[in-house]
Amino acid sequence: MKNLPIIDAHHHFWDLSLKKNLWLDKNNQIPFRYGDYSSICKNFMLADYKKVSKNHNIVKTIHMETEWDPKDPVGETKWLQELFDISGFPNALVGQAWFDREDIELVLKGHTQFPLIRSIRHKPKSSLSPNIKTFNSKGTLNDSFFRKGYSLLKKYKLHFDLQTPWWHLDEATKLAKDFPDTIIILNHTGLPADRSKEGLSNWKANLENFAEQPNTAIKISGICVPGKQWTVKLNKSIILDAINIFGYQRCMFASNFPVDGVLASFDDIYFGFKEITSEMSDDKIKCLFHDNAIKYYNPL
Repeated sequence: MKNLPIIDAHHHFWDLSLKKNLWLDKNNQIPFRYGDYSSICKNFMLADYKKVSKNHNIVKTIHMETEWDPKDPVGETKWLQELFDISGFPNALVGQAWFDREDIELVLKGHTQFPLIRSIRHKPKSSLSPNIKTFNSKGTLNDSFFRKGYSLLKKYKLHFDLQTPWWHLDEATKLAKDFPDTIIILNHTGLPADRSKEGLSNWKANLENFAEQPNTAIKISGICVPGKQWTVKLNKSIILDAINIFGYQRCMFASNFPVDGVLASFDDIYFGFKEITSEMSDDKIKCLFHDNAIKYYNPL
């Protein structure tokens, strides 16, 4: 698989000199699912990406919004479009927008002025565990204001990149049913951090219900476990279960770099993906590493 063409379906660039990513202050960290993330509180640009990915044939990339200053969400898209115009990377963008804000349509319209925009991410508010439920509160998946803003995605021909723990996938399933013309791409495999037998059983059950909706897809990424190095042994069953549940035609592999660099190297992740899928047919491998990202993001 040395020359296998790869589209990295989820990564980030940031330049801290722009002072747009205030959360990337190693001395003032926010709560984060991987714990201490001081190791990534430094610039990560195309040259850095090419260095960490040099052992793989990365032909295109999909850039995910980086919690850029929410007062200027379109500014990140403009900055990235300029990077593409100079360097040819990244090749498609997922922009930031907040569906429960009054300016949502103005923001969506602003994003769509740039040729690279394909999707929007708004991280909905979520509970800290499956034992706590949130009902209709501001910024949740079932919030009426959120859903009103979300409804505009169809008008602007944009997908939705959803990052939420698996215990909110019942709400996401309802969203997919109620807005069947909008594609929902689940980020980071539904965040299966609880690797207990019960935790994985519940993750699978919720993933299966969500996957029944034809307008859903999944990105296999972001599956690091706090305090543990990324290994095939640790993550093989997660990856194969996700592929089995969604089918190989609705799954995409992604690095989530540099974020997953807290607990893994780029090689750990992509050599791991390659090892886990090594016995699959060529057409399935090509879909997982390349073709499905073309289908969902149409990168330039």
